[in-house]
Amino acid sequence: MIPGDGAGKDVIPEAAKVLKAAAAKTGREVELTEFDWGADRYLRDGTTLPPDAPEMFRREYDAILLGALGDPRVPDNQHGADILLGLRFKLDLYANVRPCILFDRRLTPLKDRTEKEIQITVFRENTEGAYVGMGGFFKKGTADEIATQEDINTRKGVERILRYAFEFALQRGLKRVCMADKANALIFGHDLWQRTFAEVRREYSEIESSHMYIDNLLMQMVRDPSQFDVIVTCNMFGDIASDLGAQLAGGIGLAPSGNIHPGRVSMFEPVHGSAPPIAGKNIVNPMAAALAASMMFAQFGWAAEAKAIEDAVRAAVCEGKTTRDLGGSLGTREVGDWLASHVAR
Repeated sequence: MIPGDGAGKDVIPEAAKVLKAAAAKTGREVELTEFDWGADRYLRDGTTLPPDAPEMFRREYDAILLGALGDPRVPDNQHGADILLGLRFKLDLYANVRPCILFDRRLTPLKDRTEKEIQITVFRENTEGAYVGMGGFFKKGTADEIATQEDINTRKGVERILRYAFEFALQRGLKRVCMADKANALIFGHDLWQRTFAEVRREYSEIESSHMYIDNLLMQMVRDPSQFDVIVTCNMFGDIASDLGAQLAGGIGLAPSGNIHPGRVSMFEPVHGSAPPIAGKNIVNPMAAALAASMMFAQFGWAAEAKAIEDAVRAAVCEGKTTRDLGGSLGTREVGDWLASHVAR
């Protein structure tokens, strides 16, 4: 466990309560080790991600449960970038998986939509694209400044995220996979996405596969989210589409994510940030962190434990046992206690 900063320190202990309860219910054993990497440690001794950490995780651990990173005392958030992006890239966690599941129709901002209509999983390529940090400045700070930001797409990277999305749909009996790009404007990088998608989709003829440009996809998610089961796209577009999907499903407090490399140690986290203004006040919603633990169990193949946590969150939402962002009156710790108790029952 890496609680990190701010809200991460609030929600990760609650997720630990819930996952321990789920494991105990079925007789599983879970060993948790906490790492204090975050702004406090960085400001104290300069530690971000130790050089040997990725190999240690590969060798000694099954998964990483991460809170959130970001602290106003570190304006450039260097520690957060080193830890989060360092683990994503150095562990090659190429699939960012973000389920957008509506637990109660009262939570969606869309009119007259039901729980069955908002059940979307977004697959975001997680190690390439515009987020790899390739580029630079020329004449920075002058009137002639030039800034370049390169968008990196490889055949290997594109193919494996597409294939993982199709396999996910196949294994779960889902019927539709939609790939989104902007090949009409990004004529080189996203032409690679188009061509690779055309080849991979032929291997999954039992699944209805479609393509949308990203601007149309976002409009369609608002107009009619029921048309989507699985969405797969590049790093930047996946970041945007999954946040929209989270809001359609009730907000960022219910949004978990997995940074996954199948068969290897992977990392699971709530989508929300460290939220300094509300951190430490017992008001942050811990449900996204609990759902991240559920995703972790599912990745282990622990289906019963994963379902128990998801069912507990759904019950809490439906019964109003939530924090204030979802209309309830409970605090962070009280929601964690309620979820753990429900799982234990």
